[in-house]
Amino acid sequence: MDSFSNSSSGSSNHLSAQDLKNQLKSQLALEYAQQFLETVRGKCFERCVTKPGSRLSGSESSCISRCVDRYMEATGIISKALFSGQQ
Repeated sequence: MDSFSNSSSGSSNHLSAQDLKNQLKSQLALEYAQQFLETVRGKCFERCVTKPGSRLSGSESSCISRCVDRYMEATGIISKALFSGQQ
């Protein structure tokens, strides 16, 4: 019953472990992306929308766009610095 104790399926266990690892990485990446977007939306909304209404003004929309772009750029720079330091 315990497939991990069966020595004849050793290679499939390796693939299953790798698949599990890849799935976990994907889930963590998705969670990070969702958290990042939530943080950016909140920060940029606070900064750019001074009078909330039913629609964004042109200047508010532009401000949010620039704000999100800056966060994305900064995150890219930080990620590159962290990953280059690990190698």
